[in-house]
Amino acid sequence: MLLSSFQTTNVSDMAIYALGDRTPKIDPSAFVHPDATVIGDVTIGARSSIWPQAVLRGDYGHISIGSESSIQDGTVIHATAELSTVVGSRCVVGHIVHLEGCLIEDDVLVGSGSIVLHRVICESHSLVGANAVLTNGTVLPRFAMALGVPATIITGKVREGQFKEAVDLYVENAKNYARSLKRLD
Repeated sequence: MLLSSFQTTNVSDMAIYALGDRTPKIDPSAFVHPDATVIGDVTIGARSSIWPQAVLRGDYGHISIGSESSIQDGTVIHATAELSTVVGSRCVVGHIVHLEGCLIEDDVLVGSGSIVLHRVICESHSLVGANAVLTNGTVLPRFAMALGVPATIITGKVREGQFKEAVDLYVENAKNYARSLKRLD
């Protein structure tokens, strides 16, 4: 198993688990906070970050996180035996999000508290608004926003590169945490 750049602390304090022969693969430049949980068939790409209380549970199916993506506090990512969950590169997945059996392409922002369910596809440069619910089989087109419960899709509202600042902020924040985080108890 590749370990994250946080390996300067006691790796046994990190909640990273194999489940049978399903073992996480974490790029050495990724940051996994010690209070996050990563189980089973999970791949985390370069310079991505997994924040406190996030749970990535690859027990039944595969979970893949691309490079430079942030999975923020309290988010739950799961997969089914039939449906992988894929988050592309340069994505921002907000706090307390639920992703399951969906495809989040590159350069997508998934707002805090949202739910993205089975067979949903969020195409590149799209935005899932805070607390939105994308029901089974929804396709969120490029440059569109999904808002509400169930989500209403509004096209032409997102511009290319709109989330770059947030992506860069979390890449830098992860570097700072990897360097400076110290447990005090």
